[in-house]
Amino acid sequence: MADLVEPTTRLYAAWRAAREDWGPGTHEDGFGLLITDDVDTRDGFEAWIRRLERESGVTYRWIVEGDDVLGAAALRHRLDGRAIEVGQVGYGVRPSVRGRGLATWALGQVLVVATTLGLDLVLIVCAAENAASGRVIERNGGVLEGVRETDLGPARRYWVELNDPRRPGCA
Repeated sequence: MADLVEPTTRLYAAWRAAREDWGPGTHEDGFGLLITDDVDTRDGFEAWIRRLERESGVTYRWIVEGDDVLGAAALRHRLDGRAIEVGQVGYGVRPSVRGRGLATWALGQVLVVATTLGLDLVLIVCAAENAASGRVIERNGGVLEGVRETDLGPARRYWVELNDPRRPGCA
């Protein structure tokens, strides 16, 4: 059974295994990884985790099963700055465990966190060609606003009304 946990240095080896599954780069959505982060060394990894802990206005969670890191999700608490372009939620599941419903589940859990923070409406953006991510968002009540050109290419923009009683998972 998967769980969402705060990023931790305890899972260094598991995170490295997940990163190897993705391949090199900073494309592991939801981890808050920047090109300037040195995660190839233990010291660098620990510095990255400390940076995430200090970052205000963002909640980071890792999708973990046992001691395996399966993915991550991030929630930006405000719709301002870069969030207007890239959305308030980012998530990713490592390639070897996709197709299990983990992204749908994790996004639903992150939307619960958003509700506890007092948010009523959340913007989620995904690459226009990423049909799987679009389905994840739609399963969590996302309504497509449209497709816009961004600095990362065409992107679908979805809005989720957190208090809509018709939204899956909304009580």
